[in-house]
Amino acid sequence: MARIMIVDDDPDIVESVTMVLQKNGHEVIQAYGGVEGLEKAKSEKPDAIILDVMMPDKDGYEVCKELKGDSNYRDIPILLLTAVVSKIPSTSYTHRMGMETEADDYVDKPVEPTELVRLVERLLKK
Repeated sequence: MARIMIVDDDPDIVESVTMVLQKNGHEVIQAYGGVEGLEKAKSEKPDAIILDVMMPDKDGYEVCKELKGDSNYRDIPILLLTAVVSKIPSTSYTHRMGMETEADDYVDKPVEPTELVRLVERLLKK
């Protein structure tokens, strides 16, 4: 059983992703913002992280960059779960910012549960 952390400021997303992952045999660690996610990533050291990009306290790009820049955490695979692509015209986020984070993969919201599980399983095998 893998320990997967979901970091998203939307409680509905956290709950739905948690249910999907638990149904597939994973233990889930929940965090509701970038600051909390960063703290829990360091204290819990999950096997993989599903990380939202647009969060008010610390965005997913910053969290990802910080974890990937630290030799203690850089090997934790990170999947960016984001609505950024559809929001690029109305936000300061860019596709290039996502590419610079060293995230292991990314998927646009909304994502089908089966696709999310497939992506997480692929990350865990790396």
